[in-house]
Amino acid sequence: MTSIQGFLAAIGAATLELCRAIGALALFAVSAVAHAARPPWYPAELGRQILRIGYFSLPVVGLTALFTGGALALQIYLGGSRFNAESVVPSIVAIGMVRELGPVLGALMVAGRVSASIAAELGTMRVTEQIDALTTLSTDPMKYLVAPRILAAVIAMPMLAAVSDVIGVMGGYLVGVERLGFNPGAYLRNTADYLLLQDVTSGLIKAAAFGFIVALMGCYHGYNSGRGAQGVGRATTNAVVSACILIFAANYILTEALFSS
Repeated sequence: MTSIQGFLAAIGAATLELCRAIGALALFAVSAVAHAARPPWYPAELGRQILRIGYFSLPVVGLTALFTGGALALQIYLGGSRFNAESVVPSIVAIGMVRELGPVLGALMVAGRVSASIAAELGTMRVTEQIDALTTLSTDPMKYLVAPRILAAVIAMPMLAAVSDVIGVMGGYLVGVERLGFNPGAYLRNTADYLLLQDVTSGLIKAAAFGFIVALMGCYHGYNSGRGAQGVGRATTNAVVSACILIFAANYILTEALFSS
């Protein structure tokens, strides 16, 4: 009987801890959005974060999109050839990159790079009591540290996704023309004919949501980092892992919502 009670107690404790963590994250997210929505703003800090999150993430996002588009073209060609449907390669590569792979893979790359960086930076500031010093100087840390990073990620991610879409489609184009023998004009024509504005806008909406998740996870875990080097390391790891999981979950939710509409 004691072992059963201990087992149930462990489940109850884990459930309560999960509820506590979800509630703390929700309160942090609401506070961050509220601070980002009302002045004062810090345009210089916002510009630095957009450059850091967007421009400096462009090489890794672009390379990921290029090779993904090429591999996608090969895989679709192999599958389509079994049904004599090789002609669908251009349209499916474009739709797959714009609606799904471009935003998701770009967000995962940015999560690995940016979430870890934000968590490490804010965690170090927490450990060295720089965040407490900002409060002493009458500067709201949420306003100065968290809000610009979240705004920058929401602004930069759709731009990164748009560039990723173009590079991914061109990766499929290069493989289709050079490796699979497609006519260049026909490939581009099929891409343009089957790619709709709704495909592009749905991908950009996803990218903005993913940018919010990436910055929120980095800020939350860094802002609430434990003391010492182990606390900062744990915050960095948790930021990347939680951001990746939430990106996949949000991707399904948004896909379902956009599909229904």
